[in-house]
Amino acid sequence: MSWTRGLPAVLAVCVLLLTGSVSCGSSDAQERKSGESVSPVGKLLDHTDKEGRHYREVKKKGAPEVGIEVQPGAGDTWDVRLTVHNFRFSPGGTKSRAVAGRGLAYVFVDGRLVTRLRGLTCRLPARFVPRGTHHVTARLYADDGTVWAVTGRPVESTADITASEAAGAPSTTPRAAGPGVRDTYARTGGRGSPERSGTAS
Repeated sequence: MSWTRGLPAVLAVCVLLLTGSVSCGSSDAQERKSGESVSPVGKLLDHTDKEGRHYREVKKKGAPEVGIEVQPGAGDTWDVRLTVHNFRFSPGGTKSRAVAGRGLAYVFVDGRLVTRLRGLTCRLPARFVPRGTHHVTARLYADDGTVWAVTGRPVESTADITASEAAGAPSTTPRAAGPGVRDTYARTGGRGSPERSGTAS
């Protein structure tokens, strides 16, 4: 008799617990007031870049994309302009965590990191581009330092440029190479500025 009377009470407690857990899980644990998801984004892979930063795999649909164009600038400099799709640059001081479609771009010359961008443009001094042909690559990173990746490859784009004999001065208008992983889009956002006052150092 006592067992049959206790069963409804036990069931009532179970229902309350289940209801409470769903209610708690759908609030701050999943979303901030700004609407940004704070749940884990993508899947961390064993693959890393040369500096040991892990790739963060996301689905192809809606993944960040980047294109790069490099043109001769004033003096012996080179002007770098990025185009991005499904991606927004995070301002300085952003918390170190991955948020879908957010982060910054790292710019490499021949595989060597020369600057980190929080915007679409930067200027490369001649010292980064000595005489000869070079590969300038823009790669997208999340704010936690992981590399955005699709199908196991980093989201990046590379342009080939050639500096003439005169102290790294541009010899001709460089061609933008095909994108490294994703298609290059013609869309652009507003003008941005990299760290270090717009010049790689």
